Amino acid sequence: MESLGNGTLDVSVTKKFGQRVQKKESEEKKRCSPRLREIHESKRPYYGPPRKHHPPILLEGLDAAAETPSAQLSAFSYVPHTRTDKARVKKALRIYNKYYLHFFQEEYACENDTIPLAKHLDLKQKEGVCEIGGKRPDLKAISKMIECNEVLFPTKRFGHLPGIDVGYQFYSRAEMVALGLHSHWLNSIDYMGVSCKITEEFKGYTFPIAIAIVLSGEYEDNSEDIVYTGEDGNRFTGSEHQEMSCGNLALKNSMKQSIPVRVIRGHAGDNHLKIYTYDGLYKVSECWPAEGVSGFVVYKYLLKRLEGQPKLTSNQVECSNGRSRVPAKAPLMVCLDISEGQEDVHIPVVNTIDDTTITGFTYTKYNQILSNLKLPPNADGCDCKGSCKNPKRCSCARLNGVDFPYVRSNGGRLIEAKDVVFECGPNCGCGPGCINRISQQGIKYQLEVFRTSDRGWAVKTKDFIPSGAPVCEYIGELRRTNELDSVAENDYIFEIDCWQTIKGIGGRERRLGDVFDLGRRDEKEFAEPEFCVDAGRIGNVARFINHSCDPNLFVQCVLSSHHDLKLARIVLFASDDIAPMQELTYDYGYALDSVVDKNGKVRMLPCHCGTSECRKRLY
Repeated sequence: MESLGNGTLDVSVTKKFGQRVQKKESEEKKRCSPRLREIHESKRPYYGPPRKHHPPILLEGLDAAAETPSAQLSAFSYVPHTRTDKARVKKALRIYNKYYLHFFQEEYACENDTIPLAKHLDLKQKEGVCEIGGKRPDLKAISKMIECNEVLFPTKRFGHLPGIDVGYQFYSRAEMVALGLHSHWLNSIDYMGVSCKITEEFKGYTFPIAIAIVLSGEYEDNSEDIVYTGEDGNRFTGSEHQEMSCGNLALKNSMKQSIPVRVIRGHAGDNHLKIYTYDGLYKVSECWPAEGVSGFVVYKYLLKRLEGQPKLTSNQVECSNGRSRVPAKAPLMVCLDISEGQEDVHIPVVNTIDDTTITGFTYTKYNQILSNLKLPPNADGCDCKGSCKNPKRCSCARLNGVDFPYVRSNGGRLIEAKDVVFECGPNCGCGPGCINRISQQGIKYQLEVFRTSDRGWAVKTKDFIPSGAPVCEYIGELRRTNELDSVAENDYIFEIDCWQTIKGIGGRERRLGDVFDLGRRDEKEFAEPEFCVDAGRIGNVARFINHSCDPNLFVQCVLSSHHDLKLARIVLFASDDIAPMQELTYDYGYALDSVVDKNGKVRMLPCHCGTSECRKRLY
């Protein structure tokens, strides 16, 4: 077998159980599979040495004689972000994406008449929009976050924002608003108005003051000096000339007081995708009026990038902070399509380290059922025709709660992780294009298997993958767990334990908990995982996906042909927007000290995921 994963075999995907909360005397006990042994309660997970404190680095290029109050200079220091800062950023973006998909679903429901027209118009009028479809889902999502006080930095502030590294990439203006990096979804200049003068914190400043600008893309991206053209005058005054007011005046005041502004560059990504990259802090050095291309007065500003920040390494800042690209290397060998034509998209293997190839492995698109295992009978299906549209009339959709779990955005996305997703199956009247069959439509993104220097084989995406999109199903031989041979030596086993994802065991996030009622069922039924997927000899691309303590995929249990939770399909979904050329990872969910060899000795494996959340050990 090939050496890969986080230091041993290909991908260590045997799912272990963490701790299960028992109501009896409030004791915590380990759930043990045949591969585990009882762990003494005194043992605690090891998360590595305490984090070292990094002193702030004061940026060069600020005018010491400027009118900026000295107490605010710390805002312009580049301080390494803590993992707590980064986790807060990720959480805020996930909240935004959840709201966005919910409102996207609402628009779809209105278009398909599943919400009465009168009720829909009433909802629109309450929002100040009287026509159907008058307010975009992304703007609704921002409004919802503001209403619920969930914007990460709701109060405007100077300088860098904790958790947002230089090079961080965004896929919409609304994402920046959700974080507070730039608070306007349309205007180019974000500034603090005269109302800030009344607070003691900003005493001594001249307002308005610019804090951030978004470049539309027509500016030179390969230079650290930018000549920026101010905002249009007719947007505010009806004049064709630009006026020295609002954002334009704010930039001038920033220049006078040597207050740097955050610069975000907009540029076209792969497949014409609009991407916004945080470029760091720039000082407004000069301001002058000029004649525009149409003969009207415009204002020009010279922006100079401050020193002491991460360098611009190419014509664009490399994306970072969890969205970094896999370093490009010249391949030594390319094996075209590991799937041998079984998938709709080719999955090439690129070996960049040595001549090691993948041997002893057969690719399959579907789970292989052993002869001694009998699947449950197909569930009764819905009576929808063509494609399911109304969740109140679709019996499969009703199993998921009040609506379909998916929306058709970007080819189909799961709105949020659930206990279990019920999809339409073989006995349903709908076709393969039904919205409630999203995970059954196969691999849609261009994936690539490549060789790493310290973690064996891995998988990256060549396409942008939006949050909530299904990436692939974990495929292999469907077996009974107690019939496995040499279990301790097989690191390709995925135990089908939906309880782990439902209850948040082993690092999994807790799910909705309002769909599949396990409270009325005998918990002994889920004491041990009865079945597993073994991808040791036969499997698909999922077996090559590495572990990460800060992953960009999550595990979702899906039921389609039958409703037996113990034989659920295991599907990997994108938990965040994933940039092209980024490695795909998910949390294997091991409990530390939970893996033993055939002699009963605890096996330990260091984790090399390299993220700020790394727990230092895989198990």
